[in-house]
Amino acid sequence: MIEGVVYKKCVKHCDDRGYFTELVRDDENLLEHFGQMSASLTYPGVIKAFHYHKKQDDIWYFPAGNAQVVLYDLREDSSTYRQTDVYYLGELNPGVLLIPKGIAHGYRVLGNEPAVIVYLTTKSYQASDPDEYRIPYNDKEINFNWETQFK
Repeated sequence: MIEGVVYKKCVKHCDDRGYFTELVRDDENLLEHFGQMSASLTYPGVIKAFHYHKKQDDIWYFPAGNAQVVLYDLREDSSTYRQTDVYYLGELNPGVLLIPKGIAHGYRVLGNEPAVIVYLTTKSYQASDPDEYRIPYNDKEINFNWETQFK
C-alpha cells in the first residue's frame, strides 16, 4: 500500500427502504481541513486520469456504479515512491479512499452503468490558482495498462 493512503471498507446498513452508509467521521482525522465536497458522474468505459495535487488531499467515494482506481506515488521522499496501487470501488465494493497530496490518481468506469464519485478535498478549487497537475492516462513513467485482463 502506498504510504499515507488510507482505505476504509464501508458497511451498508440495508432494509426494505434502502441503505445507509457512514463514510467519514471527524474523529478519524482523515482530512487536516475541509475545503470542498463535489460529485461527478462518468460514463461506462471512460478513463479519467491522471492528475495530482501539491496542496490538497482528496477523499473518494463511489456511491453508484463501479470503478477501477489507480494511484501512483510521485513523492520523491516517500518509501513507496513510484509504486502503483489499484483499488476497485463502488456499489460492489463500498469503500472510502484517502489520497494524499503528491499521489497521482485516476479511475476507469467499469461495467455498463455510469459511476458517480463524491469527493472531499482539503482545499477549495480556485480557477485563478488551480492545484491540479494533469498527466496523460498512458504516461510512460507510470506505465499502467488500463485494459481489462481476463483470466
